[in-house]
Amino acid sequence: MRFGSINGLRWKQIKLVVLAFFMMFLLWKWEKGTYFNTEILQQDSLVLTQQAKSKFVDQHTSSEEDFPSADPLPQSLLKIEKQVTTAPPPLSMIGYSVDVADDNEVLPSEKKECNYMNGKWVSDNRRPLYSGFGCKQWLSESWSCRLTQRTDFEYEKFRWQPEACEMPEFEASQFLRRMQDKTIAYVGDSLGRQMFQSMMCMVTGGKHRPDVEDVGREYGFVLAPGAKRPDGWAYRFPSTNTTILYHWSSTLCDLEPLNPSDPATSYAMHLDRPPAFLKNNLHRFHVIVLNTGHHWNRGKLRANKWEMYLDGAPNKNRNIAVIWKAKNFTIHSVVKWLDAQLPHHPQLKVFYRSISPRHFFNGEWNTGGSCDNTNPLAKGSGIHQNHSDDADAESAVKGTRIKLLDITALSRLRDEGHISRYSIKATPGVQDCLHWCLPGVPDTWNEILAAQL
Repeated sequence: MRFGSINGLRWKQIKLVVLAFFMMFLLWKWEKGTYFNTEILQQDSLVLTQQAKSKFVDQHTSSEEDFPSADPLPQSLLKIEKQVTTAPPPLSMIGYSVDVADDNEVLPSEKKECNYMNGKWVSDNRRPLYSGFGCKQWLSESWSCRLTQRTDFEYEKFRWQPEACEMPEFEASQFLRRMQDKTIAYVGDSLGRQMFQSMMCMVTGGKHRPDVEDVGREYGFVLAPGAKRPDGWAYRFPSTNTTILYHWSSTLCDLEPLNPSDPATSYAMHLDRPPAFLKNNLHRFHVIVLNTGHHWNRGKLRANKWEMYLDGAPNKNRNIAVIWKAKNFTIHSVVKWLDAQLPHHPQLKVFYRSISPRHFFNGEWNTGGSCDNTNPLAKGSGIHQNHSDDADAESAVKGTRIKLLDITALSRLRDEGHISRYSIKATPGVQDCLHWCLPGVPDTWNEILAAQL
């Protein structure tokens, strides 16, 4: 009897130990977000390509822009940048709810402050915030899908609902009053220009505004000889003295002609220097929104005669010479520089916007890749994850006062919102699955930005 009771006691102890380990495993999985998944979105590739300056090869608008293939991608993005035909990413990365109208859906993990990265797309018949027909003063016709042959516009009627808070409705006059005597600067590539045009349409309601002043010359935005467009645009609203501008800088590097007297000169692409425009005008800004990511590739560097420089000399570091490492080095460099400047500019808030996803399916831009889906949220409506889909951007801002405007995962759900085949000047057989129709997804990026100001 005694022997049996001892064995029984030991067996109970073993069961308790096993149960404890099992509970610890469940808690670990829960913290990772593994068990919050109703549908898995298979990832498209985020190809990093280089957009050129207006006086260089390549242009700003989607109708004139190509989408070249990329160099090898960073390890931190490999799980994100699989083609749609491959296996889905780890369950801990992304969770999606399928029913757009399910207002009773409960997402786990309460947040102490609003996490705009997590949430869901919900239908809203009050959208869009402006008319694609009416916003001709600010919106490039190549990005206004209302002016094309496209007939489905359901993509315009969704708004982003953050997970644990209400995002305030964007109200143009209120926003301008909040931004009184302030300057908002978008600095980046063509996706940054889309965000700039989106904001101009949002604050004007898409209406013609003859009172808004073109102050581009104050910032050096003049048409250079041989250029199709200036390096930026700047507009001022006299009623509130609010200035909204965009400066083209597709790599966030400082570009310096090696021989200014030679029209065919090569350019030093200073990976460790912020664009001269930022350095020269930082004291004038109150809000900066940066982006880069697409358009880093060898083809563009060669075509534009851009040569990587580090410490004022041609780069000899083979490790940094790899394209994706050069990109990440540059992002970290400009973020670090801006973070060091913030104490001297207490009025300034800086956001780095994460990468906007591409949605080329069944091929690349030049091999028949397409984004023909017109069914909104075909892959799910919601996001709940612990880290950004743009791991490199998240890493760059970590430990700094620069805020991450994280739009990657929520935008990945909106493949129906691209310009696709409908661009006015599209090349036959080539679809634009990089840029977005406006009104559209970039409006949400600006709503999230406005909510954080």
